[in-house]
Amino acid sequence: MNKKHRPESEMMGSSYDPHLSEGSAKVPIFQTSTFVFKNAEEGKAHFHIAYGLREKNIGESISLAYSRINNPNLEIAEDRLKLWDNADACALFQSGMAAITTTILELTKPNTLILHSSPLYGGTDHFIEHVLPKYNIKSMYFDSFDSLEKIIQEKEEKFPNLEVSLVYIESPANPTNSIVDIKKSKDLANHFSSDKNKVYVAIDNTFMGPVFSQPIDHGADVVLYSATKYIGGHSDLVAGAASGSSEIINRLKGMRVFMGNMATPFTCWLITRSLETLKIRMEKSAENAKKIAEMLNSHSKIEKVHYLSLIDKNTEQYKIYKKQYSSSGGMISIDIKGGEKEAFKFLDNLKLVKLAVSLGGTESLACHPFSMTHADVSIETKNKIGMGESLVRLSIGIEDPDDLINDIKNSLDKI
Repeated sequence: MNKKHRPESEMMGSSYDPHLSEGSAKVPIFQTSTFVFKNAEEGKAHFHIAYGLREKNIGESISLAYSRINNPNLEIAEDRLKLWDNADACALFQSGMAAITTTILELTKPNTLILHSSPLYGGTDHFIEHVLPKYNIKSMYFDSFDSLEKIIQEKEEKFPNLEVSLVYIESPANPTNSIVDIKKSKDLANHFSSDKNKVYVAIDNTFMGPVFSQPIDHGADVVLYSATKYIGGHSDLVAGAASGSSEIINRLKGMRVFMGNMATPFTCWLITRSLETLKIRMEKSAENAKKIAEMLNSHSKIEKVHYLSLIDKNTEQYKIYKKQYSSSGGMISIDIKGGEKEAFKFLDNLKLVKLAVSLGGTESLACHPFSMTHADVSIETKNKIGMGESLVRLSIGIEDPDDLINDIKNSLDKI
């Protein structure tokens, strides 16, 4: 019996038969909007199954019809990405925000409450705080390191008559690297679930996944990504992803058809290319980041380094870190002594590290979350989560670590 291959091996050929594509060793780009049916009966079968007018027969495969619904490049990339998450299925979207918003809209409904961790990516925070209230979907922050009883009590005091529809978390969180207890979040969702109202846990796993973290194994129902970041990995595409059970992902794909925010064939082809090197890129990034974080942790101009391996070993956070993650990852945030002036001075003097938003690419990037990616987040939230004007976020790439350390040190010397 063949031993099951690891995901990094499956990335080289899973879900693709070269002999169905003129023998091409690599997946070609299926740059077409529509597909030809063999006959009218096949066309009828496709749409009757697609619209739920009948169930698919045992052994029956659904033909391709239109690239807004499906495409070979979309299928292959989804089938490979789901292997990293130990998921039944995956759905790819045209951006990370498309994946996030489609998931939230499908799994919530008006006159309900979302329980969420904090901080969240700035775009997610804006959607939850400013867009969803237009549809009477409210939200409440919770700290997963509080007791379950305390969180439940707070919800009942603030929103006594609102049904919870979703638990949404981000871990490690952007930009502070703070972590969230996935199991506690699942316990919270289970508490508010009923026979008529299943509450799911959705997690943004962009910072650590899918190589260093598999949230489904810890209780998450939907795992979300900005695939622009590590999954794409070369800062040359914009995409999003959601992984989970077939039941949930089929619902998301149904919503995707009508939102029209599926990933394009070329984007999916780029993702398929990137999945082949995902593990070695993330491992090199994490190896570099660990060396840089340790250097920064003893630097006289640094107030604090936010990096997972530097979490106090005597805390509950450290236990969760060791339980949920197999690495510290490639993201570092630092509090520079001073404020915005000192942070900007550091950013403006970097040479090798580029001043840009985004993360997870082969190149190292630095940005100022307070005034850039999280500019729209309320001051109250920023103060609560410790995101000050002195905070700088570093996405560590795969350059030579000594060159990166020298660049960072030289820039700090300019302050």
